Amino acid sequence: MARLRRGSPALIRDLNRSAVLALIGTQGPISRAEIARRLSLSAATVTEVTRDLVADGLIRVVDQAPSNGGRPGLLLGLVAEAAQALGVKIAPDHLAIVRVNLDGEVLAGREESFDALASDAVEQLAGRLRAAIEDAAGTRLLGIGLGVAGIVDARGIVEAPILGWRQVALGPTLREQIGLPVLIDNDVNTLAVAERLYGRGREAEHFLTVTIGRGVGLGIVVGGDLYRGARGGAGEFGHVTVVADGPRCTCGKHGCLEALVADPALVRQGVEAGLLAPDGSLAAGIERLRALADAGDPGARRIFAQAGAVLGRAVGGLINVLSPQLVLVSGEGTSAWPHLVGAFEDEVARGTFAPLRGVAIEVDPWDDAKWARGAAALVLRATFSAPLYERQIEDSVRDRLAGVVTEPESGQRSGHTARGQILVTGTA
Repeated sequence: MARLRRGSPALIRDLNRSAVLALIGTQGPISRAEIARRLSLSAATVTEVTRDLVADGLIRVVDQAPSNGGRPGLLLGLVAEAAQALGVKIAPDHLAIVRVNLDGEVLAGREESFDALASDAVEQLAGRLRAAIEDAAGTRLLGIGLGVAGIVDARGIVEAPILGWRQVALGPTLREQIGLPVLIDNDVNTLAVAERLYGRGREAEHFLTVTIGRGVGLGIVVGGDLYRGARGGAGEFGHVTVVADGPRCTCGKHGCLEALVADPALVRQGVEAGLLAPDGSLAAGIERLRALADAGDPGARRIFAQAGAVLGRAVGGLINVLSPQLVLVSGEGTSAWPHLVGAFEDEVARGTFAPLRGVAIEVDPWDDAKWARGAAALVLRATFSAPLYERQIEDSVRDRLAGVVTEPESGQRSGHTARGQILVTGTA
């Protein structure tokens, strides 16, 4: 559990450093004067903090601000290449792995087969991560972010039925074997973090990320920060009951939203309607159903329209409860969005409390690399988080960014530059 830190000059310096770096990283290029104004800091404090960040190689002067007749100000921007992070999206049958810089730009990426149900799945994953670390040799690697379709507690214990994982000690095991900070969260939360840092969420303090596809997920950003709830399970939108005594869900309950609108539910409905063969794979079934709808088949279009209506009513309820500025819809299920959108929009409008109507709803094209980039954003977010609370794993990321390592990490050799920057030089 996170513990509130005691006030001290060192803590205040950490807070100021994180706040300034976060502002430059998310809103830059920006002048020192504007930083002082937005953060309510003195000019002297901003000068001291930015001088240290420049010396650490994390920011640099990138331009001059327009002048109104006086001396033009200098604009500060992030040094994107100063550090990197790995991000991994874990799916039941494959891994999507990317390496990104501080700006969230994907520098390298690949997809690999993976069997989440294998008895040695965690050991397989550790091996793939070690290979990715070797590929990053010579870089300043801050840590690894993992996105999983499930609930993750503060220790990194994963409950992910879709992967067949029950109380898997993923975080503790990987940190011991890899020797780098490993941050894990629900995969939809990782998308929300990436949107907040680098996407449309930069301009929204309150927004939702809804995903549809194999399941239904929700990431909640409130006041500019991700909301996880007391036990890390906030956002299990797919398991809200929408029909009493409805179809059985993978969670064991009946009538969940996911059991009505996720891809397995749509394929099941296609089989029941005689549109699909009963023995096909999920991927082939949803592709065939979408192709039928594209060709104008009324039965297929009806299935998608019904799903869009159910999802729209549910999202309307979310808007009533959370009053977001923006709702982003993503996931592999958006490939059928033309057949969902009409009924979806009608039901959102019908179900939203009148004073709260007009919320922008945007559809985000989906690909696995975007999910993996979101996982990497967990690490990048830690570099921009003001460390008011002690979170051991996030603190270890910030320590690596600052070049502070008290002792060599298990399984990892670290070299230090003149300023103490950590270079990944390969595994032991």
